Amino acid sequence: MLSKPLRPAVALVCALFVVACATVQIDLPSVSESSGGERSPGKIIWHDLLTNDLDGSKEFYGSLFGWEFESIGRDSGFSNESAYTLIRHNGNLIGGMIDTVALNGRDDISQWVVVMSVLNVDTAAAQFEADGGEVIAAPTDLQRRGRLALVRDAEGALLALLQTRDGDPADSEPVINEFLWDELWTSSIDKATVFYGSVTGLQADEWDIDEDQSSNATYRLLKSGDTPRVGIMANPLEDLGPVWVSYLRVESPADIAGRADAFGGRVIIEAQARPLGGEVAFIAGPSGAGIALQTWPLDQKN
Repeated sequence: MLSKPLRPAVALVCALFVVACATVQIDLPSVSESSGGERSPGKIIWHDLLTNDLDGSKEFYGSLFGWEFESIGRDSGFSNESAYTLIRHNGNLIGGMIDTVALNGRDDISQWVVVMSVLNVDTAAAQFEADGGEVIAAPTDLQRRGRLALVRDAEGALLALLQTRDGDPADSEPVINEFLWDELWTSSIDKATVFYGSVTGLQADEWDIDEDQSSNATYRLLKSGDTPRVGIMANPLEDLGPVWVSYLRVESPADIAGRADAFGGRVIIEAQARPLGGEVAFIAGPSGAGIALQTWPLDQKN
């Protein structure tokens, strides 16, 4: 589950996917079907699941969250129909799935990969390298989707940068059973804050986790004006390398976690009250990719 030994393999498969897109001129749909043409640097605008169990992942997320799936591999230029699948919820685009087995035969890795908006992906990728990060796959044109690069930050967390062709999804109230929030779990909050601030221009805002400050724990927000874009926190799991973690808004994390194993998943962190507010749990799907569950608003009680 997103552990240190698997991260190089995850990066390799992601890189192979991007290279394949460049080689055969893959045409992926836009991340939004109702974009206003604006871009929001630093905002997470898409989520792709690398999975070695496509059918199991569909059953898991479809059964627990009501997600719908649309295979577009051959329509997008891949040789295999299952290579890329769009994820919808109530008909709305919310993400994608990359079948690693169909792509290059890898059956040992899985991870959710966040896609961050940038104004100019070539400039942003160069900034990643200049600030101590690494470009895993150079900027590549994906036709309708825009221009994408795969990178690792200075602490080793993997993500993609996207300069959309037609603009980013507009800000909206998070919907139940859709993506709510994204956090970087890292070994150095301060270094990560400086790094992403340099690349995206986002401003830092510190949030005390506990009001009595007994633990001196903090939560770092990166904001565009008054709009929070991502969070940064100390990595809570010892065997997990620095990683971007995505949250789904759910009515009851305990209920979802309690049903995860029935569909091939497992619970990594049991449902519990979160110091920031609300209730949270952390689960993994059949292929091992972890995802967090969170109530919203934060003062919601279950």
